[in-house]
Amino acid sequence: MLQLVSKPSQLQQVEVSVCQNPGKIEKFPFFSSLISVSDLPATEFEYQVGGSLPPNSPTYVTRAADRELYKSLKAGEFCYVLTSRQMGKSSLRVQAARRLQAEGTVCGTVDITGIGTTDMTPMQWYAGFTGTLANSFKIKSINFRTWWRDREHLPPVLRLNEFIEQVLLPSTERNIVIFIDEIDSVLSLKFSSDDFFAMIRGCYNKRAENPEYNRLTFALFGVTTPQDLIADKTRTPFNIGRPIELKGFALDEAIPLAQGFSEQIENSLEVLK
Repeated sequence: MLQLVSKPSQLQQVEVSVCQNPGKIEKFPFFSSLISVSDLPATEFEYQVGGSLPPNSPTYVTRAADRELYKSLKAGEFCYVLTSRQMGKSSLRVQAARRLQAEGTVCGTVDITGIGTTDMTPMQWYAGFTGTLANSFKIKSINFRTWWRDREHLPPVLRLNEFIEQVLLPSTERNIVIFIDEIDSVLSLKFSSDDFFAMIRGCYNKRAENPEYNRLTFALFGVTTPQDLIADKTRTPFNIGRPIELKGFALDEAIPLAQGFSEQIENSLEVLK
């Protein structure tokens, strides 16, 4: 995926090929995030291939998926973005979290790859997930290691569920969104992750009996399909969630990107098409 970002001044250059004519685009000094993308000179652009853009990047291109994900999470819907790599999932997540946080929603993120999957027991994996969740939401009311050990009599998925209900929800009166990135990594676990997804569905089902759960929702991102993650239709959260379709840039959305190479070639808009 081709993305644009502005950063502090750096001397290095990157090679790009446009219409079979090699060119170089320098990285130029930082500029105010208050400047509109359409007002930026071409010399302020830098192409970034892969990876997520910073939350305040003025060159982030908003797509229909941005609006749909934001509105759905704002409404408390469980959402999932499952598509191929290099489509901008991470940047979409970062931008959605930034916008929700600006309006008062409390957001936390768990990157499954950061927990690990190789040769992990269920106890280790759930402890890693719950601990990461506690750190992401900056939970200070408990000593997590002690809290986790005190519940040795419970299976790990119930400890996670208890953490959400007894620690996370009481920690704030605001709405909460848990973003889970690289969810496809659970496919590498040597044990079934069905209980994990059933727990997410359980949080949704509890809204009927515990209104506090109306403040909580999840957003999952990964490179897989719902059927690959969990086959049991009676326990899956995906049949009560909203799929967010992430497409490539439409021409009207991507027009600002043409400015990045307008000084290197003529008819940059035609090249963009």
